[in-house]
Amino acid sequence: MMRSPQEPNRNGGIRTPSPRPRNQSQFHSTVSVQKNQRFNILILIFRFAAFCFSLASAIFMFANYHGDGSDSDTDSLRWYHFDAFRFVAIAAGIVALYSLFEIGASVWEISRGTTVLPEVVQVWFDFSHDQVFAYMLLSADSAGTALARTLRDRDTCTANNAFCVQSDISVALGFAGFMFLSFSSLLSGFRVVCFILNGSRFHM
Repeated sequence: MMRSPQEPNRNGGIRTPSPRPRNQSQFHSTVSVQKNQRFNILILIFRFAAFCFSLASAIFMFANYHGDGSDSDTDSLRWYHFDAFRFVAIAAGIVALYSLFEIGASVWEISRGTTVLPEVVQVWFDFSHDQVFAYMLLSADSAGTALARTLRDRDTCTANNAFCVQSDISVALGFAGFMFLSFSSLLSGFRVVCFILNGSRFHM
């Protein structure tokens, strides 16, 4: 009686292995790609929100001047008359530019499937700069909040209420930008952890 090649051979033959199904591996690969795409899109949304709020904060502060237009007028107030407000304007502008670059990098990664910089450089670049700029923006807005309270305590806002209101709006927008930049920082930190554990920015 002839033996089937799938049956074990008592004389020391080896059972012929059955081929592994490809559908299962392809399914897991497709799910992984979809998860990574959603993750990248979420980062892009946070980057875009940080850009919008930071840019709005910078615009409101740079345009914050009230009076007759002369710096010699004692009743005129300009944002650059105060160190804290200069800090708010510059920090918000820097974060807006940085967020714009990261938006471009995210769009590139989503469309091309690869990073602008080498992967190891990109993950550490994103995480480190997110941390630095988030701290900078938080420090600037905290200083702006303290100055705004001081101006109100000195009755400065009684004669220049519009200046104080616009300053408050700029600082509030800056805090919103910080919040979304912090969310981006959490996600970029997650990618660093994935890279350390898996050797790739993608979570498996």
